[in-house]
Amino acid sequence: MILDDFIYLDDKGIYCPYGDFYIDPKQPVPLAVISHAHADHAVSGNTEVYCTEPTAAFMQLRYGKMAAKVFNLVGWHQPFKIKDVQITFSSAGHMLGSAMILMEYQGSSYLYTGDFKLQPDATCEPIAWHKADVLITESTFADPAVLHPNPVEEIKKLNNIKINILLGAYGLGKSQRLITLINEHAPNKKILVHHKIMPLNAIYERMGYKLGAYQMYGRKLMKNQEEFVYIVPPFTFDSYIRATGVKRLFASGWKNLQVNQQDTLFISDHADWNDILEAVKQVQPQQLWTLHGDGKHLKNYYKNDIFVKILN
Repeated sequence: MILDDFIYLDDKGIYCPYGDFYIDPKQPVPLAVISHAHADHAVSGNTEVYCTEPTAAFMQLRYGKMAAKVFNLVGWHQPFKIKDVQITFSSAGHMLGSAMILMEYQGSSYLYTGDFKLQPDATCEPIAWHKADVLITESTFADPAVLHPNPVEEIKKLNNIKINILLGAYGLGKSQRLITLINEHAPNKKILVHHKIMPLNAIYERMGYKLGAYQMYGRKLMKNQEEFVYIVPPFTFDSYIRATGVKRLFASGWKNLQVNQQDTLFISDHADWNDILEAVKQVQPQQLWTLHGDGKHLKNYYKNDIFVKILN
């Protein structure tokens, strides 16, 4: 029997009362199951954390001693229990170490996707599905009007820009994906990386993900027009708003983050409308619960076929 209150939202985040743990809490809690290392899913200060090895490494780099008191590192498809809830991680394909969380309790199963994507990505594990009675999906781009373009075709746009490029991107996950895409599909470009991104790259390399050619940014380098692509985190990108001698681009699935009408770079690490429909097809749930976005389009689409509950 599906339990309507198996998870619910409170002031600290997504709570499972049957295991007395939080999923991706917004505030520090005694026991957290964390899907991936992006800051809006992985806060510091939790007492005990269950997550994958890369997620722990990124959290420890970002938060140091405040990352958590205890990390329990869990491999793919290795069930573990918190109280009477059995939990299994499978890859979400969102970034290195990102996990979908399968929870089984009293004969029913609940699959929390966290952030996920279906597009191929050489910098993380491909998505791995589980069947479940309830699919708890992100709905960041759950709109029929939102269909992500092919990332390879997007990155090839850089080949037509002959001046140096200032490329804004989130430091963790997106930057590493961009490095590999540029190396493969815009090989004439020379990649420079902001110093804040370099330690994140080191973790990728240590985990066996070779990103290809890049070097740390140097001011003297960018004074030359040698088709450099300088990848910077958002706060640095915003501080260079008056930069001259460069084309400014921001790599994102969000339209409002595109900074040039004539040159856009729509590369998203989230599921679009068709991807969410594919997730439903793969998981075959009886119910669909939505988080992190707007579930109204899914509710209208499935109508009486699948019960849709909007949690946020």
